[in-house]
Amino acid sequence: MLLFTDIFGKYGENMDLIRYQKNFFRYKYLLFELVKKNIKLKYRRSYLGILWTLIEPLLTMMVLTLVFGKFFGRGDRQFPIYVLCGRLLFSFFSSGTKGGLKAVSGNASMIKKVYVPKYIYVISSVLSDFITFLISLIVLVGVGIVLRVQPTFYIFQAVIPLLILFIFTFGCSMILSTFNVFFRDIEYIWSVVVFLLHYASAIFYQTDRIIDTGNGWVFDVNPVYMCIANFRNTILYGTGVDVNYCMVSGAIALVTFVFGIALFIRQQDKFILYV
Repeated sequence: MLLFTDIFGKYGENMDLIRYQKNFFRYKYLLFELVKKNIKLKYRRSYLGILWTLIEPLLTMMVLTLVFGKFFGRGDRQFPIYVLCGRLLFSFFSSGTKGGLKAVSGNASMIKKVYVPKYIYVISSVLSDFITFLISLIVLVGVGIVLRVQPTFYIFQAVIPLLILFIFTFGCSMILSTFNVFFRDIEYIWSVVVFLLHYASAIFYQTDRIIDTGNGWVFDVNPVYMCIANFRNTILYGTGVDVNYCMVSGAIALVTFVFGIALFIRQQDKFILYV
């Protein structure tokens, strides 16, 4: 059984950072192949293939705009961009964590047959979803041109929330993949958590009404929303990132990242007994 009080233990004494670094670069080609395999498997038996990465968010944006535009769009011509920004980033977080959650347990047969650093499976899962997400940004560019969104110099700051979101997603995936080996119910629990986060991340509604009711704290503790808000600032509003949001979401992402790696490495030797 996974002992919560034994997560770190002698972690500081046992972990050899140089050894892990060399091990990572030794398997970089395997990582590349796993990423390529994950992307291919995602669109296996799909006639549209990678094109669905572009079509699906576009269709979702159109549906959300038609359904919620009248109530939350307030006649804003650029409301579809607002929706699309939130939809794309949250979709990456959702798919990245759900895929990372199954990264170890889903490769049980390979883990039992040949030695591969187990974290490679988690990294490859999150990376493949991130690459798919980057491809889907083509839709955002196209819609932005159609709706005449004027890009500013702040657009280059969009890298900051994307990087923070990637680190946070990877950290969550490391934690979830570890727990999922020992407690398979984590998959169902996380689905509920993601569902709640979706409505707490202002994908299709403005936040001012929620803040006016005194419930703005929901956004101040949600790193996913902070990344989405900063991405919208740089892409849609041209105001640059919110420094406070960057600091808070960055701190949460970094803590999650470090904790996830520590937990994973501490427990990985037990995986073979449970997968």
